[in-house]
Amino acid sequence: MAIAYIIGLGRSGIAAAKCLQKDGWEVIISDSSTSANLQPLEQQLQGDGITVKLGHTPSLNPSSLPKLIVVSPGVPWDIPFLVEARNQNIDTIGELELAWRYLKSSPWVGITGTNGKTTTTALVTAIFQGAQLNAPSCGNIGYAACELALSQLQKDSTSNYDWIIAEISSYQCESSQELSPKIGLWTTFTADHLSRHKTLDKYYAIKASLLHRSEYQIFNGDDPYLHQTGLHQWADAYWTTIKGKDNLLCDPAKGVYIQDNWIVAFGELVLPLNLFKMPGLHNKQNLLMGIAAARLAGIEKGAIASAIATFTGVPHRLEYIININGIEFINDSKATNYDAAEVGLMSVKSPSILIAGGEEKEGDDRKWIAQIKAKVTKVLLIGEAAENFAKRLHESDYHDYEIVETMDKAVERGLMIGKEVKAKVVLLSPACASFDQYRSFEHRGEHFRELCQQLT
Repeated sequence: MAIAYIIGLGRSGIAAAKCLQKDGWEVIISDSSTSANLQPLEQQLQGDGITVKLGHTPSLNPSSLPKLIVVSPGVPWDIPFLVEARNQNIDTIGELELAWRYLKSSPWVGITGTNGKTTTTALVTAIFQGAQLNAPSCGNIGYAACELALSQLQKDSTSNYDWIIAEISSYQCESSQELSPKIGLWTTFTADHLSRHKTLDKYYAIKASLLHRSEYQIFNGDDPYLHQTGLHQWADAYWTTIKGKDNLLCDPAKGVYIQDNWIVAFGELVLPLNLFKMPGLHNKQNLLMGIAAARLAGIEKGAIASAIATFTGVPHRLEYIININGIEFINDSKATNYDAAEVGLMSVKSPSILIAGGEEKEGDDRKWIAQIKAKVTKVLLIGEAAENFAKRLHESDYHDYEIVETMDKAVERGLMIGKEVKAKVVLLSPACASFDQYRSFEHRGEHFRELCQQLT
């Protein structure tokens, strides 16, 4: 029996393990953690016949080499074990690529980009499902992709999903050499994940690889970087813009744009913009990309309009929580870099109080700080980045900040100061990863939500 080795005991790794075991592989799954909350999972998987190794650093044993290695998204692609495996021609792939091998008979919509992926993926899913298509979302939103593959294997059925809608991070692009969506979308591109990808050019090339393999390519023409590269690199692509037909980078027959408060797709009026309820120019850009994908998939205008009229957004991205004494508390925990946090500030009313901080990332913070200076009455700083953020704000001649360290104190202070300065919004938009204090940005956003609801 061929051996498959899986790294990472998270949701995607577990799904991959079950999928391969169902398909007749001998499966080993390892994780460097020895956390107590992994032990029930260990017992369950061992009971299913899957070998689990906790607190384990993988190595290659010449006497029992795996035929396949599957990597969870959080595992760096260039660790020595994986480099050595690839040098020995061992089939080494990501969990998403494994799912593709089982599900490639269904057409995929693959959505990548620095920011905007999750909202665009949720929009596309809402439209496709509103059109009565069996179109689950997976990747960084919805299911782990291998959960969909496992479901299909367990049914012992030849019936396929109508579409698979996948949010695909740069980590997942990097470990997927064959994944080829029918429709590929690229939402935005700015510096992010450089601690892993090292250079902006390498980060760009990783994302571009997915689009090159896509049959149809859709780009956000309002993104400065994509706009610049698109003039000569993506001549056959479909382009979107919120700035009117004259700003398209393609023939209007291949473009989606806003004109006179109407959305026009491929030369046809689709729906009036006022049907769409989400705030922010960036969400209008996400909307146009979703409509482009839907029209390429052959979805009727009526089904698109119905889905858009009822779409309210995604958790942790400019998510309205509660209004207390006229102050709106908004959860933007998914803003894990400066660009996303800048967009969050641009989308809310002022004066606002900002909660920021966490595990700091590399990036250019100047536009974010400019938005703070324009709209924010007080910045409340939490987590590991608090000291550095305070220093940067001070250097930028902004002095209305406090280091409060924890979310509990930030929410409490936010309400207190909000009443004093008649703020309209308390916004959690961290501009940081969450791993210094939380398991994930979702965990952080859920804690913020609970704290806000306790204020009443």
